[in-house]
Amino acid sequence: MNFLSKLLQGISYVPAIVIGIEGLFGSRSGTAKKDAALSFVQAAVATADAIANHPIADEAKFKQGLSMVIDGTVQCLNASLWAKPATNSER
Repeated sequence: MNFLSKLLQGISYVPAIVIGIEGLFGSRSGTAKKDAALSFVQAAVATADAIANHPIADEAKFKQGLSMVIDGTVQCLNASLWAKPATNSER
């Protein structure tokens, strides 16, 4: 499996994992939830990678990229699914 397919595979897990982490760890800090999501995505990619037997060449950069994807997914979800309407005092 080449790098692009690994990246797309990792990204494909993110929305479901982020929503699941929010449900499981909703009361924890954003950093704790992000770390949990990153751990879950890495485990999913590692499992698929072990099956395919094609290692990631630079794990640190791959992890950093997935971290950015998680941040972007949370930002998108906050702007849509989880967005709360502003109250009169917030306007």
